[in-house]
Amino acid sequence: MSTLCYNKGCGQRFDPDNNPDGGCTYHPGVPVFHDALKGWSCCKRRTVDFSDFLSIAGCTKGPHNKEKPPEPVKPDVTSSKEKKDRDEQKPKFSEYIISAPKPQEAICRPSADEPMVRLQHKVSSSLKQALEKLKLTDNSHALKQEDDSNEVKIGTSCKNGGCTKSYDGPASDSDTCFFHSGFPIFHEGMKYWSCCKKKTSDFNSFLSQVGCTEGQHLWRKKEEGKKVVPCRFDWHQTGSQVIISIYAKNGVPELSYVDANSTTLHIRVVFEGEKEFEQKISLWGVINVSQSAVNMMAAKIEVAMRKSEAMSWARLDLPPPVAPPTQDHEKKGDGDSDSNDEENE
Repeated sequence: MSTLCYNKGCGQRFDPDNNPDGGCTYHPGVPVFHDALKGWSCCKRRTVDFSDFLSIAGCTKGPHNKEKPPEPVKPDVTSSKEKKDRDEQKPKFSEYIISAPKPQEAICRPSADEPMVRLQHKVSSSLKQALEKLKLTDNSHALKQEDDSNEVKIGTSCKNGGCTKSYDGPASDSDTCFFHSGFPIFHEGMKYWSCCKKKTSDFNSFLSQVGCTEGQHLWRKKEEGKKVVPCRFDWHQTGSQVIISIYAKNGVPELSYVDANSTTLHIRVVFEGEKEFEQKISLWGVINVSQSAVNMMAAKIEVAMRKSEAMSWARLDLPPPVAPPTQDHEKKGDGDSDSNDEENE
């Protein structure tokens, strides 16, 4: 029986009775995420693309490991009395701060149909320098792409998110690929995919999540023309601002913009020359458009929005409205009146 190897960066199955010392190539270190760059602490390679990070070959050889890493320690469950005492010590106003607007307050919410205004954007010096370098290397990069062969090499990792399979010949094309169609989200210590939202705080558990979508393997990334792609973004807030961070490398200032009114946001970012990200957000709260701005940097783009009121937002986007339940008694009443009218006639 084959056994799954739990060494980081391996993910292959092996025979426990035939486990040589150099049969596994893995990372002995830990994953490092800093300034939109992703890599391993044991080697120096860094990348901004999560799929490329998952396909980074291990830097150490050794035997496969069948021991599953321990689960993260869960906090002790406190007794009901301790929980009650702890809840009583919390400030009473916190529940009101993060609660949704009351009905009388919702009346004062500006209409989403207000005219959209393009936010002013500032371009950092680091982004300007990066774009200048890209212009110098565009010609040489194009020549290199022409020389590259279309042949897929043995051992090439699948580029679909969450898939750990490698190309092992033409037979690999017929295998079913289980992958994540969304993009990874890291927020407040939790890690999950946007397509299935199975959250975990352990990085190894996140990497081992089986894909929620079936399809064909993707051995090479498509690079034809401009394409719309998902992009990892996060948000945080201060007492007076809400800041959205979009991790798009080398955004093009002339083609990127953010339109907004008091309650709606329309983001369009063109980055890395051929990739495009677009997102429309119905904001949970109300912002002051004239005091909001966009900061474009080499590794990410920040949308800094000024709150119209100094209150904490429960979430970034406003949940979609819930349709009112159908009232059967009203329909029944309407039917009775129609029948009475027919009898009177």
